[in-house]
Amino acid sequence: MTPLRQRMLDDMRMRNFSPHTQAAYLRAVAGFARHFGRSPDQLDRTHVRQYLLVLIGRRVAWSTYNQVRCALHFFYRVTLQKGWPKEEIVCAKTPKKLPVVFSRAEVAQFLGSIRNRKHHAMCATLYATGLRISELLALQVTDIDSRRMVIRVRQGKGRKDRYVMLSPKLLELLRAYWRAERPQDWLFPGQIPGRPMTMHAFENICRQLSARSGLSKRVTPHRLRHSFATHLLEAGVNIRIIQALLGHRSLRTTALYTYVSPEAATATQSPLDTLEQPPEAALTPLADAPPPAPVDLLEPPAREEAQS
Repeated sequence: MTPLRQRMLDDMRMRNFSPHTQAAYLRAVAGFARHFGRSPDQLDRTHVRQYLLVLIGRRVAWSTYNQVRCALHFFYRVTLQKGWPKEEIVCAKTPKKLPVVFSRAEVAQFLGSIRNRKHHAMCATLYATGLRISELLALQVTDIDSRRMVIRVRQGKGRKDRYVMLSPKLLELLRAYWRAERPQDWLFPGQIPGRPMTMHAFENICRQLSARSGLSKRVTPHRLRHSFATHLLEAGVNIRIIQALLGHRSLRTTALYTYVSPEAATATQSPLDTLEQPPEAALTPLADAPPPAPVDLLEPPAREEAQS
């Protein structure tokens, strides 16, 4: 590791950045330097602008573009201590897309197709609690509080602890899984002793389970989280409670699920239904309507003669 890379890493550690953010920022600066074939401390903001335009030409996701921009801004402003107004290169607007949500029948079909006890417990936990994949894999056996019927989420996104509900059905599944597998520290350990399962490994598992389920929609851990929130909203749960369960900082993020709930749309009466419609017999069938008179667009309309 070069001294410059180590210095940037130390700067992020001092600010308590998550390991995921640290790795993403280091990867972004390394890609920036690799593109120009020079050390990043020998490049300036003009090169940053050129590189961001290159990313746009590569059609990278706008979220990736913004992440690279933030990483380079941190590198120049904090690590190199060079002045760089944040407004000089603003963040790009990211398109707002509605998440894919499963129906209750589709969730039941997916969970019913899983034969591995551990995989079934993991996917059921995602849907029953709405956890992020990183939060699921960070669960420890002691986080399951069966007396209070809650699950403790340690240091979720934003470095915040929270509690989510523990479903009685989920508790039965987890107890059966624990009796069969006997996990010690981590609730869902990986193949390396003393370490939890990696995100990459679990994403591969979900990909295989989705192919075997027979569903037309691809099943991902985050789509189970989306389904959890949408089904709670359709059940009449207050959106503030859903926000707390999901660990959202802003209510606007949680309000997204009001746009994907079909029950919220079908329960709203259209203004057309409030109008008085003419009787069906008064409507002239289209086939019986007289054909329109032919019109010659090149000739002006004939002037009507004045009546005497």
